[in-house]
Amino acid sequence: MKLIRKCPRDGRYTLQERCPICGEETRPAHPPRFSPQDRMVKYRIIARRGKVC
Repeated sequence: MKLIRKCPRDGRYTLQERCPICGEETRPAHPPRFSPQDRMVKYRIIARRGKVC
């Protein structure tokens, strides 16, 4: 089953890995799952943002 993806450049939705309009690599349109018991979320946020709080 394929999930819908979104182009970060022009905001179009598609099922393909690359945007058919601009050729940019698409990203999943849905946010990652969240769990209140997840103890590593702090480190994933730091890694994603590239800075220390």
